[in-house]
Amino acid sequence: METESLNRKNSSRKSSVINGNGDAPAKVTTDGEGGDGGGGGEVTLKAKMSLINGCTVIVGSIIGSGIFVSPTGVLRYTGSVNLSLIVWVISGLFSMVGAYCYAELGTMITKSGADYAYIMETFGPFMAFIRLWIECMIVRPCSQAIVALTFSVYVMKPFFPDCQPPDDSARMLAVCCILVLTFINCWDVKWATAVQDIFTYAKLLALFIIIATGVYQLYLGKVEYFTFENTDTKVTSLALSFYSGLFAYNGW
Repeated sequence: METESLNRKNSSRKSSVINGNGDAPAKVTTDGEGGDGGGGGEVTLKAKMSLINGCTVIVGSIIGSGIFVSPTGVLRYTGSVNLSLIVWVISGLFSMVGAYCYAELGTMITKSGADYAYIMETFGPFMAFIRLWIECMIVRPCSQAIVALTFSVYVMKPFFPDCQPPDDSARMLAVCCILVLTFINCWDVKWATAVQDIFTYAKLLALFIIIATGVYQLYLGKVEYFTFENTDTKVTSLALSFYSGLFAYNGW
């Protein structure tokens, strides 16, 4: 009897060490809160994004801020409105072909990871590893830097109507924007989705205003700028114009 009593006491002490109060083990969740039911030690993800949040994330990823950055570069390097429109059309066709290729890859290689999974399946782990690190260390940071700098210039432009905003001030504002958005994404999913929703709606509204204004100007018959005058046909200029145009279509 004494042995059985001692065993029960030891069991109770072990349970208290594991759970803190001797209760049954709580369900482990990724957000640090105990779940209801389920086996002990089970790790689950708590859904914090609604259907609307998911749609805004997808739309915001496809319609990036590059659409507000690229038109200036395309027009600058082509020199004329008509040639810039041709560059936009050809860039759209290139992007459509690329999107079709990715759609085919997605149906053939049904693994998550996008580029990493496709290169891993085709060329092996080394090339996939290099591609992933290039994306993380070069491609994405450079893209975010371009968008942040453009945002800073647009925000500061009303304060410097007769000249370009100071480079140092624009860079500091861009750094602050990146740090704030990084903090929001790391701190809480709900905050991140709320910011994503606001920016997506703002981009769609801005695009609607731009398109509606252009259609209205066409309705008024203002087509005097649709010419090939001052067209720059140098290979380097055309290459840079296509670079700017394809950057806007990078969302595919």
